[in-house]
Amino acid sequence: MMFEKILIANRGEIACRVINTCKKMGIKTVAIYSDVDKLAKHVKEADESVCVGTAPTSESYLNIPAVIEAIKQTGAQAVHPGYGFLSENSKFVKELENIGVTFIGPGSYAMHALGDKIESKKIAKAAGVSVVPGFIGEVEGIDQVLKIANEIGYPVMVKASAGGGGKGMRVCRNDEEVKIGYRLSRQEAKSSFGDDRMLIEKYIEAGRHIEIQVLSDGENPLYFPERECSIQRRNQKVIEEAPSPFLTEEVREKMGKEAASLCKAVGYKSAGTVEFLVDHEQNHYFLEMNTRLQVEHPITEEITKQDLVEHMIRIAYGEKLKLKQEDIKIHGWAMETRVYAEDPYRNFLPSIGRIKKYIRPSGQGVRIDGGIFEGAEISTYYDPLISKLITWAQDRKTAITKMKRALDEYYIKGVNHNVPFLRDVMENQDFLEGNFDTKFIPNEYPEGFQGYKFTSKQVETVSICAAILRQIEQHKALTNNLNRVRNEAVVPDEIFVVQVDKVRHVIRLTAKEDGNEDQSTYVIQFVDEEKQSIIKEVEVQLSDISNEFIKLTINKAVHRFQLHSYGTHTYTLQYHGTKINAIVRSPEEDLLFKYMPEKKTIDSSNALLSPMPGTINSVAIKVGDKVVLGQELCIVEAMKMQNVLRAPRDCEIKSVNIKPGQVVAVDELLIDFK
Repeated sequence: MMFEKILIANRGEIACRVINTCKKMGIKTVAIYSDVDKLAKHVKEADESVCVGTAPTSESYLNIPAVIEAIKQTGAQAVHPGYGFLSENSKFVKELENIGVTFIGPGSYAMHALGDKIESKKIAKAAGVSVVPGFIGEVEGIDQVLKIANEIGYPVMVKASAGGGGKGMRVCRNDEEVKIGYRLSRQEAKSSFGDDRMLIEKYIEAGRHIEIQVLSDGENPLYFPERECSIQRRNQKVIEEAPSPFLTEEVREKMGKEAASLCKAVGYKSAGTVEFLVDHEQNHYFLEMNTRLQVEHPITEEITKQDLVEHMIRIAYGEKLKLKQEDIKIHGWAMETRVYAEDPYRNFLPSIGRIKKYIRPSGQGVRIDGGIFEGAEISTYYDPLISKLITWAQDRKTAITKMKRALDEYYIKGVNHNVPFLRDVMENQDFLEGNFDTKFIPNEYPEGFQGYKFTSKQVETVSICAAILRQIEQHKALTNNLNRVRNEAVVPDEIFVVQVDKVRHVIRLTAKEDGNEDQSTYVIQFVDEEKQSIIKEVEVQLSDISNEFIKLTINKAVHRFQLHSYGTHTYTLQYHGTKINAIVRSPEEDLLFKYMPEKKTIDSSNALLSPMPGTINSVAIKVGDKVVLGQELCIVEAMKMQNVLRAPRDCEIKSVNIKPGQVVAVDELLIDFK
């Protein structure tokens, strides 16, 4: 016997993830949704669905009375909370206990004790777990925060007691930053978790964020191999892997045993995650415990061959763990990248819009946990996660190679996304060597992400691809069917002038008959423009082409491209994760091009434009105010994050075009300066 019906109190990819395991176990599922999520993927995949309110989370996914009513209406016997929302809300658990419905997670006592960052530190310290220095208690106001910060010594971390997912957290290095960080973090905590209690602790510089997955049936706590989660932006994890390339077996075992002892101290009953900060000498410090399923749990599943969601359900039903500590071993290596709808070129600001084209990578060792489909809408109301892309292999190097290929084959059109950044990290030498910490992104990208830095050889490769596309287009054979490409009459010798990334190449292209039905072969010659002599010659095989993908083999090396748009002999290609424009002209077109007028750029230096879509939270200035460089002008809230927009220089305010509560679009004019 087992639960017959489970309600998933969540949305998006995690709701879909839980539904998959329930289907495998033969359990019916109920999805809840807000009015804007009516057509969401998790709603379509569940057996039943119930609307619990309007788009704001406080009126839907955090609306406990509405969720309780959905449970009663559908007769669900248990609730899986996923992560975020009500997953660590002890009040919600008590409400379920009152109506006799099982919560698939720890009981209300363990949740309150360990899910609360303040209480968990007290328990951890009593259990002999090493904790981060700080004030173990709830701070009561900015005056106390400032006092404690100066006693501990800067830098410090102010963060929400009930927080998670990078929300409600700020690193502060002086009194002024504490004042701002405390205010913004409280607002984020209230909006995301309905709880604005704050704590403060010492911020350990250049540590590694390493966590231990635990699983306990109340009597038998088990620990799993660690996950490395140090690649973060704004305290939110972006890339995770398991195991860590840093830990020794001795430290791994010590951290695991401490995590298990913490569970034993409260009779923990479910899956959970104990998070540690580890310094360069492998000293570890307890940060917090997440009493829920973690976002990055798939990589633990991949290297241990265990279904954590199934274990959670069975434990909640009352079954004892059959799994033993000695059964949990490391099998290979797993890598996870979080694919977000955001603009990495603009400090990872969220992007909204409709997914116009969506093609997911596949293959052995590739897993995608996602809640998005082609035509889905990314809104300002919820987290901009598109999916979690996971690769598994026998070793770390191969797992990274698989991730590169998967990212190259991930086609997303309609919103900005962070695939270019993720792909760039996969080429970073320090990352490849496992030499990084939580400061990786600010250290490696001090001026922000600027895109992949193409070498001259890679620019040549892009030029070859663009020339072949022009040749195919010229003979009206840009099609999914390679047979049509081969059967079109082709001119045996054509010359193109290709401009890529401000670099010009003169290319002579000759189609070659090689008798191979699975590919087309070309001889490519790079020609010296002045001397008209041949600089180099390469043979290229075109083995795959569609309206979205091109696969070329040059000197036995495979190159994958995405085609995102094309106009009059102009192509936008994505190569190594980054989009790059190529213009291909005939020699005659190139001669005439110099007579084309240049497009004038718009001067926006005297205006503040919204860097993201969102809602104006507050406006700190008025017309006529004189402001200085860095002064707060307004706050835009997007995806539950408070984003402060500051004065770009000393100036006077000419006009203010916004007010609190107003919804703004990206690049919308907010404020004019004199």
